[in-house]
Amino acid sequence: MNDPDALDEVLPPERRQQARGHDKVRGPILQQLAERRLPGAILLHGPQGIGKATFAFELAAAILTETGDEDGHRVEEQIAAMSHPNLFLLRRRLKDAKGYYTVIRVEDVRELRDSLHHTRGRAGHRVAIIDSIDDCNPSAANALLKTLEEPPADTIFLLISHRPGQLLPTIKSRCHNLALRPVSADDVRGVLLDHDPSLGQLEVDRAIGLASGRPRRAFETLALDADSALGALQSWLANPARHPAAISIGLAETLGADRQSTELTFAREMLDDWMADEARTAAMQPGARMRLASANELWDKAHALFAEADSISLDMKQTLVAIFDAIRKHVALFVSPESP
Repeated sequence: MNDPDALDEVLPPERRQQARGHDKVRGPILQQLAERRLPGAILLHGPQGIGKATFAFELAAAILTETGDEDGHRVEEQIAAMSHPNLFLLRRRLKDAKGYYTVIRVEDVRELRDSLHHTRGRAGHRVAIIDSIDDCNPSAANALLKTLEEPPADTIFLLISHRPGQLLPTIKSRCHNLALRPVSADDVRGVLLDHDPSLGQLEVDRAIGLASGRPRRAFETLALDADSALGALQSWLANPARHPAAISIGLAETLGADRQSTELTFAREMLDDWMADEARTAAMQPGARMRLASANELWDKAHALFAEADSISLDMKQTLVAIFDAIRKHVALFVSPESP
């Protein structure tokens, strides 16, 4: 099946089926499966690019093997070919030769529901993977909710979400929540070398440094020029207050030059990661209520600026300058050079 989020020359999740990392959630959920206590709907959520889809296919293989009458190797082969009759996958559909639909549509959900109610492949449970539920438009989300409320017999739903805070509360309440986290540097290294053992140490280390525990971002980093501005942004974020304003202005000029560039997408993710880490640090620091309030205000301001720039095509360079300036001011007030 076509994957709208596929990376060139990288195995898709259904062919990998073994997610590195995530051991804290893997053990308990497999134990529930062994004890036949698996919930009927599981929400796998966490940052984009950390291996949630691969983990979903790994879990699907375990479910189909545990409840069916075929050995694991045969099940994995069928999943890799997307030919297992008890496995269903809902993604954004191919629209035409130019690309994919931007959303999962209500008719896509209805087609899945009809297949689940009228198709019985073979012995064992059936698994339906929704990758991702964030892509559902409102009508599709409501149709999926109805399916979760009246699920077909012997069916496990695996829902993938990068932004669980934006989901319908009624959908989240119907699911067992599994939070997946960014993986370790060693796990990212393993994913890259599994893909291409000939990769050099320097390019692997550079990709790991920019990936923030997200294997997908590491793969995307490999495709960037070695002198990408992202390395400079990483250095700037390590201590924003120490660098002169000219550095951040230069970064904004470079990163904001092409609104569609992979570099800009990465830069926005790196800024998100930095602001989220700063808010978590402030939340755990005793007596840091003002720092936490400022970090939350910084997050809101940055996202409002990006949303405005996206919606009315404002100058992305000026947007980045404003965000960099807000970060510098926050750091100057609340973060000393020795602070975490």
